[in-house]
Formats: sequence, C-alpha cells, structure tokens
Amino acid sequence: MQRFLRRVAVIGGARIPFCRSNSFYADLSNLDLMTGALNALIDRYNLKGQHIDEVVGGAVITHSKDFNLTREAVLGTRLKPSTPGITMMQACGTSLQGGIGSAAKIATGEIECAIAVGSDTTSDAPIVVSKKLAQRLTKAAQQKTFMDKLKVFKGFAPGELVPAAPANAEPRTGLSMGEHAELMAQEWGITRAEQDAFALESHRKTAEAYRSGYMDDLVTPFAGVYRDNNIRLDATPEKLATLKTAFEKGERGTLTAANSTPLTDGAAAVLLASEDWAKKHGLPVQAYLSYSQTAANDFVGGDGLLMAPTIAVSKMLERAGLKLQDFDFYEIHEAFAAQVLATLKAWEDPVYCKEVLGRAEPLGSIDRAKLNVRGSSIAMGHPFAATGARIVGNLAKLLSQQHGRGLISICTAGGMGVAAIMESKDAAELHQAA
Repeated sequence: MQRFLRRVAVIGGARIPFCRSNSFYADLSNLDLMTGALNALIDRYNLKGQHIDEVVGGAVITHSKDFNLTREAVLGTRLKPSTPGITMMQACGTSLQGGIGSAAKIATGEIECAIAVGSDTTSDAPIVVSKKLAQRLTKAAQQKTFMDKLKVFKGFAPGELVPAAPANAEPRTGLSMGEHAELMAQEWGITRAEQDAFALESHRKTAEAYRSGYMDDLVTPFAGVYRDNNIRLDATPEKLATLKTAFEKGERGTLTAANSTPLTDGAAAVLLASEDWAKKHGLPVQAYLSYSQTAANDFVGGDGLLMAPTIAVSKMLERAGLKLQDFDFYEIHEAFAAQVLATLKAWEDPVYCKEVLGRAEPLGSIDRAKLNVRGSSIAMGHPFAATGARIVGNLAKLLSQQHGRGLISICTAGGMGVAAIMESKDAAELHQAA
C-alpha cells in the first residue's frame, strides 16, 4: 500500500481555436467542441486506443442532454472505451478544478493518468419554456389518448409560449458578471484608461504568441478554424477610447466590450500523470502541479464577486511557504481587465490584506512583465469551462521552455476562486529539498 505522495506531472495541453459566440462554431454543441479538444490532445500525445484512468470536466452553459457530457465526449474520441468520463462544474474554474481533483488521485496512487477538459458554447445556449407550459407538456406525455392529451391544454394562454431568455446574471443579486466587475472597478478606483491599456497588452501578447509560432502546438485547427478569432490586431488606445461602456451607461461606467472577455465558444484539455506513467509511455514531463486552493467570499453581502482568488492565493501561499513574489510567471485569468487590476491592488492593500486575508502585512506587488506573458482571455476569448485547461497547458509549456515556478489564479461566478502552483522539474526539486 502506498503511503507517500507522488509528484503530479503535467504532460501538456491542447485546445481548439476559441471563437466569438455565434460565429464559426454557431452550429456546434458542447459535445462537438469537447470531443474536438480531446482528439487534439490524443493526436498530440499519441493516445489513440489507450486507456486513461479518468477524464474529468464539463461545461457551464448546458442543455439537459449534456448530463453525461464528458463520458459521451470520450466515447466520441479515439480513446479506449474503458476510459471513464466524469462530468462536473465549477463555473469558470471547471477544468482547473477537474485537474486538481485528478491530481490528488495521482498523488495518492489511486490513478496513474487523467485528462482535465472543459468546453462551452454560448451560441447553443438552452432556451427554456415557461414553467406552466413545461408542466403541461410533461403531463400531456403521461396521457394515453389524444383527447386526454388535449384536455391538458384547457385554459392555455398564448403568454405561456414566451420562453425564458438566456441570462448570465447571478441568481442571488440579479446582476451580471460585468455589472459586478463594474462595481469592483469603482470600489478599487480602476480607471477606463487603465483597463484599456491592459486590454491592449493582452491583444499584443496574444498576437505575438501566434506570430512567433508559440501557439502552433497548443492550438489544433478545428471545423475549418485555425486560430482564435477575437484578437484585435488593429487595436489602438484611440480606437478603444471610442467604445461605449457595456454595463453601466452613466458617467461612472468604465467597462467596455474591448476591456472585457467576449462570449466565446471553444474547448481545451490537459494531460496529467504520474512520473512512472509518463516514462512508460515515452512522454516528457513539461511541469509539475504542486499546490492548489479553492476559496469563496460573501459577494451577496458586498464582497467583490470576482475577488475570491485573492483569498485562494493567500491561503495557498501560506501552505506552500512562498511569497507572492516567488514566481517567474503569473497566469491571472482575464475575465475583465478591471478584475485583474483590482486583484493586484488588493494584494498590495494593507487594509484588505489584514481584514480579508488575515495577514499582518500586504502580499505586495508582482512584476507585471511576468503576467500573462503569452496573452490571455481578453484577447483569446473565454469559453467558461475551458479556460482552466487552456491556462494549465500554456503554463506547462512556458515552464518547460524557461523553467521556474508559475502561479494560476481564476475567478468564477458565485464568488469563488481557484488557484494553483506549477513548477518546472528543477524548481520542483529545489522546493522539495528546501
């Protein structure tokens, strides 16, 4: 019986291009996109016909038909059919959280390998009929004769045909994520100019990642699409300044379509394993997943909806015995430029760090030159459940090329945050020795 924890190897990731909602993937489903990302990973690491101990993932925007989404996706791939598929969801942290759970099983010896995967399409958002009509349809299906079915619709009113429009509002506040981010921008004094400048950097870095060939083995062409279609190659401060605000129309509004992530369709996957499994299959290890943390805050009571990652990172650093500055790369998911900038300010703020994080001193500032160095969600897009796997795959490649240690921070709906630490082989060995 194994009585020690093993290191968890990140072999690498693969994804399909991310596309704006209602564009190139308008006719595709979550199942189509997830299957595409899994097949991209299978091709990249020669997994055809192989058994993987578990594939864990899901989608945020789902139909009732998606109840067994991950298993159905597995069955549509070239993996061995004995591979289990587990469907779960933690909003935008879904595929990172899936990877974290599988990593724990690898570390304890329960499994040898796993895939974390996420997909989302807002082009195929479910349209829900009214509750009264749904009840009539259910009852009608239970009747045996046509006349009995007809009787179910006695007193039917045309208003029952009006569907419930899809919405991304938080159920407990009625505010959209963008409206919550606008409140955070106002609380932390994040200006429109700061947000636009941050967004421009995201587009510049992502465009350069494609131009240099860095993205070639991370993004696999799919459905006739070869690259993310949200990158603004012609963006300038002047053009961004002309855009109208998206969530608050008054003078205080600062968030626009350009400094926020667009609604996006896409999928991503990442392969995790024990070192023994990787060696047996001749797969080099790109990095190691060493720590993780999930946290939540009282956003209903006034805490910023997207500020929970500040808590998760603080707790994780304490457990790891590390400072915020002990990293060579920072991958902070860009749901909104305002959210990233508010997070950075919070870590520098003595009052916030004392009252919210329980720290005697602020976590401090980071070297912004190390932040999202190959671009991130504002430019690439953000298919909710896919972003975690995209980030893990990207950071693993960065660490394999440049070595060191990387921090991941992902905000999610519901006032939650998911964080993780990844290390290159040499950094992991140094940390372990210390």
